[in-house]
Amino acid sequence: MRISAIAPIHRAIAAKSSTYCGIFADPFSLFSLNFHSLRLFSPNFKRDLSCESEVDEAIFLFRKMVRMRRQPPIFEFTKQLQVIVNLKQYSVALQLFDEMRQSAAPVNEYTMTILINCCCLLKRVDFGFAVFGIFFKQGHNANVVTFTALLKGLFLDGKVAEAEKLFKQLLTLKLCEPNDVTILTVIDGLCKAGHVLAAHDMLCLLEKTTIYKPNVKAYNAGINGLCKGGMVDNALELKSRMIDKGVSPTVVTYSSMIQGLCDFGRWKEVKNILNEMVNCKIPLDVVTFNILVDAFCKEGNVKEAEDVFEIMKQQNIRPDIVTYTALIDGYCLQGKMDRAKEVFDSITGSGLKPSIIGYNSLINGYCKNGKVDEAWRHFLQASSKGLEYLDTITYSTMIHGFLSEGRNADGWKLYKDMEARQVHPNLYTCNILLEGLCKTHQIAEAFSFLRVMEDKGVSPNIITYGILINGLCKDGKLEDAKNLLNELPSKGLKPDNHIYAIIIGSLCEEGFVDEAKDLLIKMERSGCAPNSVTYNNIIQGLLKKKEVYKAIPFLVEMHKKGFLADASTSSMLINHLQGSKKNDVLLEMMKKVVPKM
Repeated sequence: MRISAIAPIHRAIAAKSSTYCGIFADPFSLFSLNFHSLRLFSPNFKRDLSCESEVDEAIFLFRKMVRMRRQPPIFEFTKQLQVIVNLKQYSVALQLFDEMRQSAAPVNEYTMTILINCCCLLKRVDFGFAVFGIFFKQGHNANVVTFTALLKGLFLDGKVAEAEKLFKQLLTLKLCEPNDVTILTVIDGLCKAGHVLAAHDMLCLLEKTTIYKPNVKAYNAGINGLCKGGMVDNALELKSRMIDKGVSPTVVTYSSMIQGLCDFGRWKEVKNILNEMVNCKIPLDVVTFNILVDAFCKEGNVKEAEDVFEIMKQQNIRPDIVTYTALIDGYCLQGKMDRAKEVFDSITGSGLKPSIIGYNSLINGYCKNGKVDEAWRHFLQASSKGLEYLDTITYSTMIHGFLSEGRNADGWKLYKDMEARQVHPNLYTCNILLEGLCKTHQIAEAFSFLRVMEDKGVSPNIITYGILINGLCKDGKLEDAKNLLNELPSKGLKPDNHIYAIIIGSLCEEGFVDEAKDLLIKMERSGCAPNSVTYNNIIQGLLKKKEVYKAIPFLVEMHKKGFLADASTSSMLINHLQGSKKNDVLLEMMKKVVPKM
């Protein structure tokens, strides 16, 4: 159905107004507003000074048109508004629209779409729907661009269910004919919100229609979402279906697939995908090469990563900062800091400017390899180079380096400097500092800092509470740790196997093995699968009490789950076997769970 045919549909909808209002009435109640009562912004609107001269020129031209006795046609106003929107000055555009309205300048559906887009990009989708309602009441017709802007706004505002509902109603009521951008907005929005299977189902729904066919970009968004969500087999199936539908994959499609397969170490299938690209004459781009370099480095195969790096240059594909950073990380993981530094120094020679990303990788490498003074030297160097700025990652990495070496005063001094420079600590930074306090048995100070975090708007996560519970256990405050564990559900958090393992381990160390076994049962009933650490802790606790017969069922269960005894458990088992009567059952189990026995 053509967009020009929307008017009769709107008239039909107006006759049965309940259907149309049902789309928007629930989440938004601003439809009764008119232009004079709607205030979209503060008069003291914010401006980005980085493009001040261009904005000033656009504002000057716009106001000049408003003041003209014979005002220019509407498209001239719309054109100037769009210039300001293109400069990402959304609040400015809304302010100018207010001036335009007060001067009785003409408006149309294009003006409406620009305004709605601005509201949505400012994450005020409620105002976007209010504008939509006002224009609709004045007889202006919405088009596909308008609805796409509203859908985008809903996704930006986290209203995923409302966006999905609106899109389905657009299809059902035929309010407009969704185009490729609309479909991409929905599929990409669902994937980025973590609703990957909903995006997959939406693609299936669209495939079944005879009108709204997803294009390659929509499929790419779905495939990328599935791969990032770990559903690589679903992504492979979607790629095959896409080809069957006559949509040819692009380098973006294949890059997403390669990333997903690399994440799971499925190298044989990576090779198959690369061969498929060659057969389809689809050349690798810098993104594809970067995925391969990064994957090889993470696997510890830096030699293969270097080979890929050389192939890039042979094919005249210029490595970027991401390529160099992946190589730096690869050498840092292997402790080859001299080679990492050589790669870092070669960035400038390649015509690229050193970025904070490269410095972050090198600083992290030095810290993890115990060379904190060298890391600090590069931290100061980055600060003096006039880079974009030292970011939260740079500070957090350096603070972690200091605290790991026991240089607590230096770590906290750097944290104070971070705040003074208005580099905002994030949850990762706060967790690092909390762990530092807990390791030095400053538990009261740790809980005080937790309150400071919350006052600053940083919400603790399960890792935060894991650090605190571990600190309490190490400090001999097992009852407090158990109480905090029991409080987690009321905080909207579910204990993970790491937290359970900490408390189970502490119970076993204190000799409360039966209580540890009860907690293991509770853990499994809550849907949290015990890990290797959990089983090792319980077995060690039983062996300390010389209750070998009770340890054997846990050894059996451990073997079934594919776990192995750690060094402490192995040593205790061997000692027990040597100092007691022959136990064939225990010996048989030890052969299965003790490494190299």
